Amino acid sequence: MQMAGDIFPTDWSPPPVEFLNPKALQTQWVGAAGPQGRRRPPKELEQKPLDLDSKQGMTSLEDLFWNMASPSQQAGTLEKHSHALDTSGHSEHYVNSLDYLLQEKRILVEKFSVSLKVIPPVHPGETVFLPRRHPLPCILDSLHLKPHSHLEELFLSSRPDQQLCFLHNGLLNNLYLHASDCSVPLLQWLFQLLTWPPETSSKAFGLLWDLSMDGLFCQSDEDMHLWCPSLEEVTKVFHSLGAPNSDLCSLEPLQLSGRMLENKISLSCQEQEDSPQEVVLDISLSYIYKFLTLCVLMRPGSYTDQSLLQLIELLCRAGLDVELRLLPKTDLQQLLLLLLESICEWPGKLQPLCNALSWVSNHHHNLLALVQFFPNVTSRGRQLRSQLSLVIITRMLGQQDILFLWQEKTQLSLLSQLLSLMRPSSLRQYLVSELLPPFQKQQHKASAELDHKVCYLCHSLLTLAGVVVSSQDITPDQWGELQLLCMQLDRHINTHIRESPQAMHRTKLKDLATQIYIRWQELLAHCQPQAQYFSPWKST
Repeated sequence: MQMAGDIFPTDWSPPPVEFLNPKALQTQWVGAAGPQGRRRPPKELEQKPLDLDSKQGMTSLEDLFWNMASPSQQAGTLEKHSHALDTSGHSEHYVNSLDYLLQEKRILVEKFSVSLKVIPPVHPGETVFLPRRHPLPCILDSLHLKPHSHLEELFLSSRPDQQLCFLHNGLLNNLYLHASDCSVPLLQWLFQLLTWPPETSSKAFGLLWDLSMDGLFCQSDEDMHLWCPSLEEVTKVFHSLGAPNSDLCSLEPLQLSGRMLENKISLSCQEQEDSPQEVVLDISLSYIYKFLTLCVLMRPGSYTDQSLLQLIELLCRAGLDVELRLLPKTDLQQLLLLLLESICEWPGKLQPLCNALSWVSNHHHNLLALVQFFPNVTSRGRQLRSQLSLVIITRMLGQQDILFLWQEKTQLSLLSQLLSLMRPSSLRQYLVSELLPPFQKQQHKASAELDHKVCYLCHSLLTLAGVVVSSQDITPDQWGELQLLCMQLDRHINTHIRESPQAMHRTKLKDLATQIYIRWQELLAHCQPQAQYFSPWKST
């Protein structure tokens, strides 16, 4: 019993759950039209009375709660029921099965996932130099050389592997350094040895450099002579590094005597490459670039204009090698600028040079990296960067037949016309029509892969457009053209890029467009416009 002053009851039995009793539910839902004035139950309860001990009763109870739910909750519950029936095939399985939970987790991950497809910061590169396990043999042509000492006679008559020992031990320095003259076959042999592993190439470069400098300082100005490798010899060196024979010049196979052929295997197996392939290649190319720089600097007329153009193209192809993408290219850039300054007919050679360089690669990012090989520090370097960027843009957009492409004063107006073709929707249509076969155009038109290619191409084209403007000396009469460029950039690029967490490449593209827009606005602020452009704050 419970006393009057007790706060808590002594009977701790749970209260009766009346709503789970079928009879109580029937009594509750009897209608007012009944004989005793009670409310009648709904049709669902009249047809199938609830039975908690059976699965049919559970289903009816779920139907009851489903009728009381909101329309959105009803749609979600209906989807779960249909999924449970489809996956299991039996209605008695629970909705929250493991298969359904796993599918729900995949849907959630896809909804909030970030795409791994980004615009790479480094160009893909080209396979220019194939890896070589052993270096090609370099044979000293000593048939027409006359020895001046017993030691030199011993060197010239030795086997090729023994001649390398003379080089490694420093005996060749005693023989030819500070001599009256140095034979050209010896210099050619040392130049070919620049393609060998660092242990040999470093010795060969040191002796080749010392002999060249010694000849410059020891001889008078009238008799000064410096040996410079021909274009054919430079191509042969690149072939020794692993590049296939170029179309620049046809190389005749080297005639080897029987004694030389016997030593071919021993020469190729003498040195093993301990360093990575890209490091060995970079060291050899650095030696070649430095020696060519010395030759062009000390003998400005050693190469014709046509040879200079072909040499620039050959060097640019080598610089795009896939193994050299992450390595600095200071020696190459310095040599390229020097070769540009050595061209005699510069205005007339700019167009064929840009046309040749624009076909060095078929990938837009590789061509952008090629433009960056030429630093923006000289007048000719800026002209080449600007004109080459325009040529690449027109090629990537299929607009090579523009008439005033080579007119320097119309570059900004031409670029404003090309910006409308750089719109992502226009690039999408162009890529679909050019790259895909007809039966695949519709299914790839809205694919994520195509969207990534469009943004990637647009990113390279916008970077090239920035190079065109930055290479110009903006004058007051170009103020209006630059202002039009800003309007076109905002109209055709910025407003057509829709950012999404699932497409981070769009965000990077929009960031680039914004940076270029700000840079062009800064140029407008520092350039005083002409009086023909109306300024409200100057109106009287």
